[in-house]
Amino acid sequence: MLQSELNRRQFLKESALGAGILAPAILRGAGSEQKWRIGTFRFDVTPPMGHSLCGGWIKPVEGVDDPLEAIGYVLLGAGQPIVVCVVDWTGLLNAAHLEWRQALAAAADTTIDRVTVHCVHQHNAPFACLDAEGIVEKQGDLPHIVEPGFFDACLRSARQSVAHARHNTRSITHIASAQNAVHKVAANRRIIGLDGKLVSQRGSSSRSLHHRRYPEGLIDPMLKTVAFYDGDEKVVASHFYACHPMSYYGDGRVSADFCGLARRLKQAAEPDCVHLYFNGCGGNIGAGKYNDGSKEMRQVLRDRMLQSILGAETQLEPEAIESVNWHTTDIHPPLNEAIDEVALMEQISNRSLPVVARNRPSYALAWLHRVRAGIPITLSALHVNRVSLLHLPAESFVEYQLRAQASAPDRFVACAAYGDGGPWYIPTAEAYPQEGYAVSVAWCSPKMDPMLSRGIRLLLTV
Repeated sequence: MLQSELNRRQFLKESALGAGILAPAILRGAGSEQKWRIGTFRFDVTPPMGHSLCGGWIKPVEGVDDPLEAIGYVLLGAGQPIVVCVVDWTGLLNAAHLEWRQALAAAADTTIDRVTVHCVHQHNAPFACLDAEGIVEKQGDLPHIVEPGFFDACLRSARQSVAHARHNTRSITHIASAQNAVHKVAANRRIIGLDGKLVSQRGSSSRSLHHRRYPEGLIDPMLKTVAFYDGDEKVVASHFYACHPMSYYGDGRVSADFCGLARRLKQAAEPDCVHLYFNGCGGNIGAGKYNDGSKEMRQVLRDRMLQSILGAETQLEPEAIESVNWHTTDIHPPLNEAIDEVALMEQISNRSLPVVARNRPSYALAWLHRVRAGIPITLSALHVNRVSLLHLPAESFVEYQLRAQASAPDRFVACAAYGDGGPWYIPTAEAYPQEGYAVSVAWCSPKMDPMLSRGIRLLLTV
């Protein structure tokens, strides 16, 4: 069973407090007569020495190259407070994701449906699933998925930081949006052959000439920036780009990696504005075409990201805020029929297998329990004038991002994926018969495609 105190009934009840039934209704914020205020927060989420990284199947923490952060804001004036947060972790899944949202909601004096939490998906970072942790802990010989004491300490910091932000706000009067191409970072990971099957996968890094000579394939080349202003002073800037954010990992050295480092450089250059970085729908996107995995390439990729951020910001043209609205809809993703509880438990308990072959199935088993418990995934969108910030789950394929933008051509749509990571990968329906790694660790069936697509349409056509 799920380790969270939020069972299905409690979750729906808490989500709906003061706002009517959440699923599948869409919640609306207040109108343009409101005055809007924002409070920002940031706190450290760097794991301690010896803590598991990426679910326990790579080297644990031996040192810290650069710290990990959780960064976000509390937005007031559109009904109950809205909380947006992004974390330098590999993922937050199932009960872990719900508990983060619950903690932030309580600290901001709002309901859980008005909180969105995302991960950047660096791999030398925690991959937090409390449900999987409970499963492997019973084995007695497996490393932690996430250490409960560390997880609870991060939630204490979250509550303190968000409560402070809730009561220390400033006005926001204007919004601006822009986009700029990122050069020589992203490429589609999946190379498909004449038989329609996956021939090879370009990972986050590769030294294969075979991988380098193929074109980038289907990506979203644009980094999108959305900024809030108080008069002519920029207060918060959010940057969105779809790509696995790893240059290299597995050496036990904690790092926010090239995307986090680019964000940090921009933050240092503009300390009066809080900068956030969100990974878009990058489930099938990585840097393997351009990245050979060397340490030198981390700085190269960092600088390419930073240049794109700087280029986008030169195009920002603030306009007065006229409307702020928050919309949500719930989905109940379908379970991948290939998931077999008995087979998973046999694999998890087989002590002759390597850790990765035992820890990874615990995530699938946790998802099976989640689906059986009927706990939904919440999709949400923040609409400010004609700008839409779309909040999506897990490792969604880039097609969902491109479809979202195409379905609302009159809006500036920026996608943040890697929210609730419970489903792991979310391929398109067409990708399943192509096979490959992403399909093998997609805990939902192909029916997830029309379900997620319908949810996106609901959020963008209100």
